[in-house]
Amino acid sequence: MDPSDGEHIIEAIGRCRVVIRNGEVVEVGEPVIRDCPLAKRFAYPVPAITREAVKANIENRIRSFGMCTSRREVLDHREFIGFGASELISFGIRNGMLDAAVLACDGAGTVIASTPELVQGIGGRISGIVKTSPVPAVIDRIEENGGIVLDRATGRINQVDGVRLAVIRNHQKIAVTVADPEGAEQIRSALPTALIFAVHVTGLSRDAAQRLADVSDLVTACASGPIREIAGIKALVQAGTAVPVFAMTPAGKNLVIEKMAATREPFLVKTTRLPVLDQARQPDPLV
Repeated sequence: MDPSDGEHIIEAIGRCRVVIRNGEVVEVGEPVIRDCPLAKRFAYPVPAITREAVKANIENRIRSFGMCTSRREVLDHREFIGFGASELISFGIRNGMLDAAVLACDGAGTVIASTPELVQGIGGRISGIVKTSPVPAVIDRIEENGGIVLDRATGRINQVDGVRLAVIRNHQKIAVTVADPEGAEQIRSALPTALIFAVHVTGLSRDAAQRLADVSDLVTACASGPIREIAGIKALVQAGTAVPVFAMTPAGKNLVIEKMAATREPFLVKTTRLPVLDQARQPDPLV
């Protein structure tokens, strides 16, 4: 155990609270859901969501890329989910639709990333971060690769302040991942042109789901029943039928369509009433 790695609290695989201290998993809460089709496709699969399986998955992430430790890798180019948040934002930066992303990173807090590899390296394999400790080696690595850390001293997570800093640093086409409706509303008010991507929405109340859907450009459904009902009905485009991503605005729709155009995978394009859900492959239960 390395005491410089600090303490990190994440919500993993269906909002299961996990505490990692000095590179060791020291606490795993009860999972909120039992089954998730995406979890079965992880690099270290979770076929059934139990405390033991979640612990093993997180320990594998710590071993494989140093999550929540000073060994944390911050660059990646691989896609893990075709229309995941980091994959869509990385694509947007690569093709010029975006010029920066405001993300949360373990060991650093809120980060401004302006390259596809840094966006994917930070966001591609991480779960929802509740709280993190600053890890100097991770922060240095992010900055060496062109990233900007909001608060080196505390590693605080504040997406609203991250967007403000991105504007100060002369970024104009900014994407931001947000998990709470209040933050999303503040960002929409402060920077109407921001591309807001709502993430980590499992367990949201109907009111919170409605507020997020009202101000976001893109919303991932996770294991949220209210998001499927509320965002799904209002969406302009849906990507995926098991754990969908909903494009709520023309800006979100354009990003999804441009990414579709750039891939060689086959697609069915059809006008229909949304949401369209593969009932046999939904997370269980939806909460």
